[in-house]
Amino acid sequence: MGAAEQPLDSTGGRLLTALLLVLTLCAFAGNSLLNRAALAEHTIDWASFTAIRLVSGAIMLALLLGFRHGRAVLPRGDTIVPAVALFIYAVSFSFAYVSLDAAIGALILFPAGQLSLQFIGMFRGIYPTPIQWAGLLLAIVGLAVFLAPGDTAPPLVGGLIMALAGIAWGFYSWAGKGAARPALATARNFVGAALLCLLLIPVLGNGDQVQPTGIALAVISGTITSGLGYITWYAVLPRLSVSTAAASQLSVPAIAALGGVLLLGETLTTRFFIGSAMIFAGIGLTMFKLSVFKPR
Repeated sequence: MGAAEQPLDSTGGRLLTALLLVLTLCAFAGNSLLNRAALAEHTIDWASFTAIRLVSGAIMLALLLGFRHGRAVLPRGDTIVPAVALFIYAVSFSFAYVSLDAAIGALILFPAGQLSLQFIGMFRGIYPTPIQWAGLLLAIVGLAVFLAPGDTAPPLVGGLIMALAGIAWGFYSWAGKGAARPALATARNFVGAALLCLLLIPVLGNGDQVQPTGIALAVISGTITSGLGYITWYAVLPRLSVSTAAASQLSVPAIAALGGVLLLGETLTTRFFIGSAMIFAGIGLTMFKLSVFKPR
């Protein structure tokens, strides 16, 4: 084991990983709160928020990493998949929050991302144990119960679009597990996604709706809770198993729900708690590797 890897196995290295993971999960919840706050108050349209979020994050990361490495930060061939995934995630994320509360959006987003991570793992030959299969099915049923028609159901279109954002986030996270230089990879992904996102402004953007408050919230989302948050996410991903990376995000809907209630005046329904319990329990089971159930 090299000297650079040694701290990761020490107590201090594990504590650092845990701290970075907590900060990252709080940043993810912050993205939901910032996006919903901007759109709920009609201080910006969803396309402009997405474009400003990605462009501001790309500029900050490109300058930061460009100075550090002494060269321009530009997309490369190996950043095509994560950059496109980041673009699809960011666009779907903001569009869904036109109609979804912060807590509801997070509850759909992260289970969808976690499930996609598990299915990508299976495609790559990492098979769940029987108890993990049961957990996946329970999580899928919980998500279906939450989205099922009814008086307290979230808007179906918004829910499906957020599920698409979660699937894209799963692909982005999987790509991050193989990143040799997490910070540089994140910067390149952001630059690539920002170039794609610039197409949104003339086609879908509504300049009349853009206000300073909305711009400020989008910039904070792009530079801090997205740009810096994704750097820490890519930094901790290589130290986590696929199941741990997926299940660790279970806390994000809870953080977003608390923030939505305290900061945005949102209310939580019985459907939310039932769906949350099923989803959390299901994804939680995917973390178990009992000795009597050997992975194939």
